[in-house]
Amino acid sequence: MTFFTRTGSPLPKSIVDSAASAGDSEVNRREFLALASAFGATAATAYGMLGMATPAMADGHKTGGTIRYQTEVRALKDPRTYDWSQIANFSRGWLEYLVSYENDGTFKPQLLESWEVSEDAKTYVLNVRKGVKWNDGSDFTAEDVARNITGWCDKDVEGNSMAGRFATLINADTNKALDGAIVVTDSHTVTLNLPGADISLIPGMADYPAAIVPASYTAETALSNPVGTGPYKPESLEVGVKGVLVRNEDHTWWNAGNGAYIDRIEYIDYGTDPSAFVAAAEADEIDMTYSIEGEFIDVFDTLDGWVNNSVVTAATIVIRPNQLAEVDGKKPYADKRVRQAIAMAVDNSVLLELGVAGRGVTAENHHVGPMHPEYAELPERKVDPAGAKALMEEAGMADFEHELMSIDDAWRKDTTDAVAAQLRDAGIKVKRTILPGSTFWNDWSKYPFSSTNWNHRPLGVQVWALAYRSGEAWNEFGWSNTEFDNILTEALATPDVEARRALMVKGQALVQEEGVTIQPYWRSLYNHTRDGLVGGGHHISFEFRPAEVAWS
Repeated sequence: MTFFTRTGSPLPKSIVDSAASAGDSEVNRREFLALASAFGATAATAYGMLGMATPAMADGHKTGGTIRYQTEVRALKDPRTYDWSQIANFSRGWLEYLVSYENDGTFKPQLLESWEVSEDAKTYVLNVRKGVKWNDGSDFTAEDVARNITGWCDKDVEGNSMAGRFATLINADTNKALDGAIVVTDSHTVTLNLPGADISLIPGMADYPAAIVPASYTAETALSNPVGTGPYKPESLEVGVKGVLVRNEDHTWWNAGNGAYIDRIEYIDYGTDPSAFVAAAEADEIDMTYSIEGEFIDVFDTLDGWVNNSVVTAATIVIRPNQLAEVDGKKPYADKRVRQAIAMAVDNSVLLELGVAGRGVTAENHHVGPMHPEYAELPERKVDPAGAKALMEEAGMADFEHELMSIDDAWRKDTTDAVAAQLRDAGIKVKRTILPGSTFWNDWSKYPFSSTNWNHRPLGVQVWALAYRSGEAWNEFGWSNTEFDNILTEALATPDVEARRALMVKGQALVQEEGVTIQPYWRSLYNHTRDGLVGGGHHISFEFRPAEVAWS
């Protein structure tokens, strides 16, 4: 049987064939749905290929009211440089996305009406939704889409992580988009002509730094001139305290009737101590939480009138040595033996238990997991504290005191504490430094030895392209390895899952053997919402969508 995309073109045979291997595993099904929809299949088609019905949407949305949302409140900046989901969750009120990623694994059209990907993944045809207007009254067209993609490809913009997602379209000599790569075919069609295949572009468009901005956008005027296509506008933003969105009554939203139910959304910052979230809930100051970890999940479960929402994800933490960082004039983590010793001393199952109370599954220090379609199983890692100490001595670092840094919140602090304890048990000297969030995130990518959390991403190759490829804005490991880069380039160009897995096993083993990071576990995520709140359940990628929440 032939299956088709939204535009009527047939899906690639490799995608169709992979439906049969999705089996009964929820994880495998979700990742198949991601692949099929990334190539342009509707959710109904993708579910039909699995012999399943499309899940019913929640009903009972009431128009009006206020929602009080516990979350960190951060300063706005150029979306390409967003490095924290909370920034996007506020600007999402008026800055929308071409594509959205759903908890079931599917990609859903937003400002794009549909898209078509050639079987060799070298040509993308993006069909821009008609009838969309910016809230200043001007038309939203293919020119706007092309301009944003061109901006994503500007590697000279400091902190532009979108350049990592769209590296295939970038000219390495100019650090700008390749000539002829982004073509406005007509007023509502953009064609992307890739020099090499890349299966990750649609998933990249759904990531939180991919907010679509007008030509007039500047970070300095984001609040005073909030031009966007979405149904809300910012009323106020006080960093670290509170932000407020209100429905934009002067703007006719393209999706009117299917969202924007709430009149007013208050983003309230209670810091990073989960006990403050509990106190706020008990005092009736909030209606939903951003995310809750560890024992505080159980505490919230005892509160009357609150609902537990959970989702299985590829969200994680990395505890990484920065290979480029200098300490007292030396680069201690440029020595592979030092990195290997650190990883060798740590039992990831202990970090899972002490960090998030066992709510998740252990990982293997290469940032690809069973929830990714291309994951390849490696031999079990061996924990060897004595061998770690000997390796550190061999590197001449037996007397070196490592300063291990983390943010001051619960699960990240607890996980990092557990790393320090195991390193000390192995005879490796460690000093712990714990910083408040307002300080920690200023230089998160530059610390010599620290922990950082990472969001779920649909494909393993996406994570690698963002964080592990040489020279990327989010490569906090300071790692540059030509062999790995070549493996990744080939994997990004391989739509067939089994063929890609054969490449991934090489890359996974290389990341692990190089001691690039301790990436200890995959998290199950939890948040809580008040009874009667619809659309506030935990998103797999930490998204909060103002247009989708409502009181029932």
